[in-house]
Amino acid sequence: MADNPVVKPICFMVMPYGVKDTHAADPTAPSKVDFNRLWDAALKPAIENAGYLPIRADQDAGASIITEMIERLAISDLVLADVSIPNGNVYYEVGIRHAAKRAGCIMTAATWAKPLFDIDQMRQVRYPLPAESISDATAVEIIEAVVTAIPKLNDGHSPFYQVFPDSTEPKYDTTRTTAFKDSLEQLSQFQSAVAAVRVASKDVARQQAVDLRDRYLPGGPVMKAVAIELLYLLRDCTDFATTLEFIDALPADLRSSALVKEQRALAESKVGNHDQAIGALLELIKLSGDSSERQGLLGGRYKKKWSASKDPAHLDRAIEAYEQGMKLDLNDYYPSCNLPRLYRARGEEGDDDKAKVAAAIAMTACERAKQRNSRDEWLNPTLLGAAFDAGDVSKAKALAKDVRKDGPAAWKLSTTLEDCRVSAKLHEQPKQDQLLTIVEQLAALLPPAPTA
Repeated sequence: MADNPVVKPICFMVMPYGVKDTHAADPTAPSKVDFNRLWDAALKPAIENAGYLPIRADQDAGASIITEMIERLAISDLVLADVSIPNGNVYYEVGIRHAAKRAGCIMTAATWAKPLFDIDQMRQVRYPLPAESISDATAVEIIEAVVTAIPKLNDGHSPFYQVFPDSTEPKYDTTRTTAFKDSLEQLSQFQSAVAAVRVASKDVARQQAVDLRDRYLPGGPVMKAVAIELLYLLRDCTDFATTLEFIDALPADLRSSALVKEQRALAESKVGNHDQAIGALLELIKLSGDSSERQGLLGGRYKKKWSASKDPAHLDRAIEAYEQGMKLDLNDYYPSCNLPRLYRARGEEGDDDKAKVAAAIAMTACERAKQRNSRDEWLNPTLLGAAFDAGDVSKAKALAKDVRKDGPAAWKLSTTLEDCRVSAKLHEQPKQDQLLTIVEQLAALLPPAPTA
């Protein structure tokens, strides 16, 4: 009976989900953090080593899972909240826990984190987080820090009960608590299965993801947190047609959430349904707010439509969307890197100057991401393309040296070289010839094309 995980105390982990920008001022901080890797490699093992059953707060789908989230925050024996980046959902959930329980809420954060003022006054477990995706060695350091801190900090009273020490904690129905623990045990088993899929080879992961979908979403009622986790798993491990099929089978309340709408728009765009994707993105921006990612997606759909039709109206709309995305987040190089060639294709007065500015912004954002150890596989090729878009011969020469050192595969040269050649031809002499010379030097690094 001692091995039955149901009898273990429950630790509910509150943290961001997926890869998130840090926006940290500290130059030692990475530009992004893979919070899924942080959970799988460090925080979950630390919770287990401390003697708790680890349950993670899945990606928030808005009001559709608010009841489940509040229940877990109130009833769990321990809540661990990661405040490495200023995430509104995490702060909100910490506040609920502080009011629901006198003790048992511990905050964790990277050493470079600068939490908001009120949170920063509370005790936290600090750990190293030097790169977007932590190494095994860093994971061991984090595990040790968290395991050591839990027994020391677990009994500390929340700010609410420090101010009102005579207040009585809310009481929860014991029958409901038992059912809650049973459901969390099932969720724990599901999350373990998801983690196994994510480390499997591509072909194996695809089949296992589909198997999990069939097992946990057979057509009847489903825990909403499970449905959201399955959505991300299918998106990452299968294809977008399968993802769309899954989304359309979800309950109506989940389909109407902002998170699912955004993922559906992404999937629609990836399978070529550009008009549906544009409509969904515009509605999402109207109802749930703007972001560089959403504007980037919108610009991409208009760009596809312009490429197919050469309708100048689509070109203008693509430029407008990418411009808006660039202004919303200058660190997001995706919107800005798409603008130079679109400006030059339009060719209106001032567009060439705008192209140079956008290319410089994209190049700066890429350089910043490289300094912060981004693991984005498209960072290098985007930086190379931005140098050619900007007509920066010195930068293009320096990057060509890096390509020779790292190898063409690390820079996706076979995919990006033709774009560099097109950009080079758009510049005036002598810059055009100088850039084309670099293109030919890069081309010599590629293996010869197979002969018929």
